[in-house]
Amino acid sequence: MAAAIKVIAAQGLSAPTAMIGKEAGVSNGALFTYFETKADLLNQLYIELKTDMAVATLADLPVHADARVQMRHIWNGWVGWATAHPQERRVLAYLNVSNDVTPESHEAASRSQADIALLLERIRAGGPMRDAPLMFVASLMTSVAEATIDFMTRDPANAASHTAAGFEALWRVVA
Repeated sequence: MAAAIKVIAAQGLSAPTAMIGKEAGVSNGALFTYFETKADLLNQLYIELKTDMAVATLADLPVHADARVQMRHIWNGWVGWATAHPQERRVLAYLNVSNDVTPESHEAASRSQADIALLLERIRAGGPMRDAPLMFVASLMTSVAEATIDFMTRDPANAASHTAAGFEALWRVVA
């Protein structure tokens, strides 16, 4: 998977599997021992990256804290993961819009983020987004996160203030 991340981050989803195999130190044919098709590789990569991101955001979640503290913890984990893993973030951006990623893979990735979705449902229940579809709210969150992460990476000296401002914007949208 590390080889696929490196190659796809550099060349996009059209990167040949032969390059991925070469980066992994295996032949193109050997790559297909693990994955039946390139689409299978992309789907597995999508699920793994989404799961890794979810694990990072939920690590040490203060389960007895109030919803705002919990959401801030998740937010910090999210932007922290993304800034620490720029190649993975780029690959996820490609995979998020790929027609090769199946509904089943999207569903599997969503299961890894179920606790985040439950918290978001609780937070937005009394807020301005209470009647909006959850996926719409999640898309808004992702947009705020992406803008925040972009500013953090362009201006690392002010990353903490960008993180705080991004969270405040997110909180105002959902709570």
